[in-house]
Amino acid sequence: MVNHQTIDESTTHLSAEDLAALRENLHEQRLFRQEQLRLLAGPVASRTEDRLRQRAAAQIEVRVKLAASARMVLTDVEAALTRMNEGSYGLCHLCRRPVERERLMIVPQARYCARCQQVKEAQP
Repeated sequence: MVNHQTIDESTTHLSAEDLAALRENLHEQRLFRQEQLRLLAGPVASRTEDRLRQRAAAQIEVRVKLAASARMVLTDVEAALTRMNEGSYGLCHLCRRPVERERLMIVPQARYCARCQQVKEAQP
């Protein structure tokens, strides 16, 4: 805020009123700049926006991964239903032995017996 009091331009000597007006102006400028620096030093909108963007990007990434996982499980479930319809459900795709009942109760869409699943997971 600028003080509209004027300095007497006819003299080079500053009167007490001139000095008071200048002092008030300087105090106002100091307060303004201190507040400006406080706002600039604190969390600014762009930092907040960056954090929000990063959080949104992370949430989008999680959603994409969850959707991919859901599609993969859905595909496995549909394949298990097809195997049921064809009469091959519960047989391991690698060794052709029956998949353990306990395993099928936990993972009904399992394609492999526990032993073959371990072998498959150990492969790079």
